[in-house]
Amino acid sequence: MAEITTFSGNRGLQLEEPLIFEQGCPGRIGVDIAEPGPIDEDRLGGLARKGTIGLPDLSEPQVVRHYTRLSQKNYGIDSGFYPLGSCTMKHNPRLSEKMARLPGLVDLHPFQPRSTVQGALEVIDLLAHWLKGLTGMPAVAMSPAAGAHGEWCGLMAIRAYHDDHGDSQRTRVLVPESAHGTNPATAAMCGYSVDPVPATERGRVDVAALKAKLGPDVACIMVTNPNTCGLFEDEILDIAQATHEAGAFFYCDGANYNAIVGRVKIADLGVDAMHINLHKTFSTPHGGGGPGAGPTVLSEKLAAYAPLPFVVHGAGGLELVEHAEQAGGAKPFGRVKGYHGQFGVFIRALAYILSMGADGLRQTSGDAVLNANYLLASLKDVLSASFDGPCMHECLFDDRFLKDSGITTLDFAKMLIDEGFHPMTMYFPLVVHGALLMEPTETEAKETLDGFIAVIRALAAKAKAGEADDFKAAPRLTPRRRLDETQAARVPVLRWKHGANEG
Repeated sequence: MAEITTFSGNRGLQLEEPLIFEQGCPGRIGVDIAEPGPIDEDRLGGLARKGTIGLPDLSEPQVVRHYTRLSQKNYGIDSGFYPLGSCTMKHNPRLSEKMARLPGLVDLHPFQPRSTVQGALEVIDLLAHWLKGLTGMPAVAMSPAAGAHGEWCGLMAIRAYHDDHGDSQRTRVLVPESAHGTNPATAAMCGYSVDPVPATERGRVDVAALKAKLGPDVACIMVTNPNTCGLFEDEILDIAQATHEAGAFFYCDGANYNAIVGRVKIADLGVDAMHINLHKTFSTPHGGGGPGAGPTVLSEKLAAYAPLPFVVHGAGGLELVEHAEQAGGAKPFGRVKGYHGQFGVFIRALAYILSMGADGLRQTSGDAVLNANYLLASLKDVLSASFDGPCMHECLFDDRFLKDSGITTLDFAKMLIDEGFHPMTMYFPLVVHGALLMEPTETEAKETLDGFIAVIRALAAKAKAGEADDFKAAPRLTPRRRLDETQAARVPVLRWKHGANEG
C-alpha cells in the first residue's frame, strides 16, 4: 500500500513541527518589556552587541504550542512498554511523586539550620537503614548522584583503604569483557589500569582466567551480578574467595539489583562495595524523567573510608557530619557531591520501599525474573537465544535468526517502532553479536507482554520470508524517518543558521 502524503505534511492531528527558529517573526514578542532608560556609563568596555542575538521572536501561543507538540512526540514509560535491557524502565508510582512534593520537603534549602531539617535527615537515615538491611552491609554512602558516580565512590574507598595500609602498588583492576562501559571508565578515572576478563560459553565470568590474573598488584575486581547477559554468576562465592585471598576487594555493579532485591543479601556473596541505582531498583524517575541516585554500600573494611557527608545520631537529634575532624575514628576520602545527595530521589525511593515492604520487594524481584523468562520461553523458538537455560530479569537474543535475510538488528528495531513498541536494547552487551536485550520489569501485565510477543513473532516471520525492503524502509509512521545515524554522530549540526539548515 502506497504511503499516504498530505499537502500540509501533517498526519491527522499529529502536526509537522518546524524548528522554533523557523517560526520566528522579527518584532513579535510574548511579553511587554519596558524600554530601558538612558545609560550613563558604559561598563561593557566596548563589547556591546552590534547585531541580533539570533533567537526567534515568538508570541506566547507559539511557544506553548511548539513545546506541547514536541512533548507529544516523546515516548516514555508513561506512554507504553519500554523493554530496554539493563535499564529497568519501570513504572514510577504516583504516591512516591506525591510524597516528594509535600510541603516541608519540596521547599527545603541545604543551608537551613539542622534543627529545622530533622525530618529530612530522618528520610536520609531511614533510607540508609533499609539499604543496609536489604544488602547486609554495615555502611552506605548516600551522596553519589548516579550509578557510575557510585562506582567511582566505591573504588575511591577501595583506593583509600589500600593507600592507608601501604598497599599503593595495587594499580590493576580486573573487569569482565561484558561489563557496563562505566566499569572500566571508572577504574581509569581512579588511576587504575584495566585488565579485561573473558567470559565462558555459558555467558559468565571465566573464573580460571580471573584467578590467573589475580596478583599483589590487583586492587579489586568489578563484577555485575546478575550480569549484563541477564545471567546469575553462579560461581560468585568462588570468585569472592579467590579475590580476597589475593588481598583485593570485590566491587559489584548493582545495576541489576532489581533481579535479586529482597532475596539475596549481597554481603553473603562476599561483596565489599556495590552501588544501588535507586532509579532502577526502587522505581524513581531517571533518564529524561529525572535525576538518578547511586548510594554505595560498603563492607566493614571499607566503612571507615565512606565519603562525607553522612548522618549520625547525636544527643540532640540527627546530625550531619560534614568535616573529617567530626568523623571520629573514620577516615573519609573526601566528598563526592555538593550538599547531601539527590534528596528528591531519596524521598521517592523511601516511599516506594515503605509502601512495598520487605515482602513486596521480594515479590518484585521474583516477578521481574518471571516476566523475563516468560519472554524468553515465548520467543526462543523464533529468535536465537544467546545462552542456554533460564535468565534473570532480562533475556538476551542475538542476530543469528536474521542470518542471510539481509536484515540487521537495527532494521528489526526500526520496524518495531512502526508497530508501536519502543525497541529493546540493541548491540549490547558487545560480547554478543547483534544483541537484542529485553527487560520487561515486574510492572508489566501479561497482556502487555503477550502483545509484544505477538508483534516480535510476526516480525520474525516477516524477516524469514525475505521482506527485507520493508525493514530497510522502517520506520514509516514516525514524525521523522530513519536517519543516517553514523553521519549524525560524526557531523552533528548543533547550531541553526538562517538558510544554512534548509534542504
